[in-house]
Amino acid sequence: MAIRPVRLERIERSEADPQSALLAKLMDTAFVIPGTKIRFGLDSIIDLVPGIGDVVGALVAIIIIGRASHLKVPKIVLARMAGNILINSIVGVIPFLGAVLTVFFRSNAKNYELLRRHIGGKQKSTARDWTFVIILLVTLIGLLTLMVWGALLLAKYLYHAIGGMF
Repeated sequence: MAIRPVRLERIERSEADPQSALLAKLMDTAFVIPGTKIRFGLDSIIDLVPGIGDVVGALVAIIIIGRASHLKVPKIVLARMAGNILINSIVGVIPFLGAVLTVFFRSNAKNYELLRRHIGGKQKSTARDWTFVIILLVTLIGLLTLMVWGALLLAKYLYHAIGGMF
C-alpha cells in the first residue's frame, strides 16, 4: 500500500477538532520547500536538535492523543496513534536522516486523520488498527528482548575484562 501525503492546507472551523488540526498542520505540513510540493513542519525542524528534538516532538504529539481520548476515540485507535508517535520518535533518533524521514512520515497528520475518522465513535476500530497495534507490540517486545540480551552480553564482557585485571 502506497503512503499518501495527508493534506491539511486549510483549517476549517467545521473541522472535527480545530485545535488538533492546527497542531498537526504546524508540526507536519506548515511549510513548503520552495520549488517543490514537499511540505514539512516544525517537527522536522525540531528533530534537527539531537536528543531533545525527538522528546519535544513526541510531547507535542501526545496532545493530539489527549484530545482524541477526550473526544471518545476508541482505545485501540489511541494505541495506533501512540504507535505512530513511537515510530516517528525512533526514526527521529537517526541524526539528520531522521529529520528528513519525518518530513514524509508525518505522524501528527496521520494521528489527526485517525482522530477525525473515529471521533465520537463515528467509525469503529478496524482489523487494520488491531493488526498495526499487534505488530507494534510484537516488534517492541522483540527490541526489548534484544536490548536486554545485548546488555547482558556487555555486562558479561565487562565482568571478564575487569575480572582479568585483578
